[in-house]
Amino acid sequence: MPVFRSCLIWPVACAILLGAPVAQSQEKAQTVRAEVGKPIQAAIELLKGRRAKEALSKAREADAVSGKTPYETYVVNRVLAQSEAAAGEFSAAARTYEALAGSALATDVEKRQFVLAAASEYYRVREYAKSADLCARYLSMGGTDRAARQMYAQALYLGNNFAGAAKALLGDIESDEQAGRVPAEEQLQLLVNAYNQSRDGAGAAKAMEKLVTHYPKKDYWLNVLHGLVTRPGFNDRLAIDVARLKVATGTLRTSAEYLDAAQLSLQDGFPMEATKIIEQGYAANLLGTGPDAERHRRLKDLAAKNLAEDRKLLAQEDSSASKDGKTLFNDGFNHLLYGKADKGLGMMEQGLKLGTGFRRPEHARLQLGYAYHLAGQNAKAVQVFKAVQGADGAAGIARLWIIRLSRPG
Repeated sequence: MPVFRSCLIWPVACAILLGAPVAQSQEKAQTVRAEVGKPIQAAIELLKGRRAKEALSKAREADAVSGKTPYETYVVNRVLAQSEAAAGEFSAAARTYEALAGSALATDVEKRQFVLAAASEYYRVREYAKSADLCARYLSMGGTDRAARQMYAQALYLGNNFAGAAKALLGDIESDEQAGRVPAEEQLQLLVNAYNQSRDGAGAAKAMEKLVTHYPKKDYWLNVLHGLVTRPGFNDRLAIDVARLKVATGTLRTSAEYLDAAQLSLQDGFPMEATKIIEQGYAANLLGTGPDAERHRRLKDLAAKNLAEDRKLLAQEDSSASKDGKTLFNDGFNHLLYGKADKGLGMMEQGLKLGTGFRRPEHARLQLGYAYHLAGQNAKAVQVFKAVQGADGAAGIARLWIIRLSRPG
């Protein structure tokens, strides 16, 4: 979590000549008496030499002068605030900056700077509610510092206002996206955490999708996929579609995951797909080794046996006229897996159009989109995925496929 520091260095030394008048307006000149100006000038020189404690002592000497005019108070507070901040007395600096922000002698630009400086000092002493309030005030005054918006969101989060933090972060992130800028990874992470802390599962899921869109790391893919399958209402029949997405994102990590994915493919009647998954598992040294190596070999043999039988069946080229839509669809997917993309995709489209035999058409559309991806037609795949609906997880998988296929590689 970054720490925000006051970076405001006031050009007091350029504006004050001991005992000399300083123009406040064309109509009226303001002056600083020697008993105020002398210790203030000394404080300025000490600040230049990075002798903060001594500078603070001199600034307080000036502050202790009785009967100060409003202008003298304003001048003293500018140096006092900077001295307090430099000397590590952040709470005192925050209060002094707040007082400066309320001065009638400060310009609008200066008032914004003073408010932001006060917010920074309150942030440093972990008075996050005060910091957030002042950041909000700064922004309402027309402040445009991006670091201030960051500090505002983080102060809300650290002050346990998680819903407020999520709202602020989401607004900044969407502004970046609309402007063609990539949001900061830390912002997206904080947005996910803010939604999680406020127990907003739907918000957290959308935030994770944004995170994996801009930063497609394997850990983020694992996180977003885990969130999808553990969401209430997720249909276990979509496990094969999740496995396919894991293959595409390189997030199959264990021998058990490879075995499960291959078995799901075999159960659905796609031994070629199962064989390819098993081969990947062996290539990754996750299958064929360890105490379960024999089990892995048996599954590999079963897949090879089913593959041989499947080839014979497809070679018979049964007429599609005798098949329902689902059978035609699955046969088309098998043809595609065997390298006959045009024929296979045509059969799948025809089968889905017939509509017979499908219990879950949205699941079939997911498979069709995946088939177009395997055929190297990602633009068409995205078009199909965009049409997928449903509240059982199918639409979520489709959105993740769109994210995956919208990036090169």
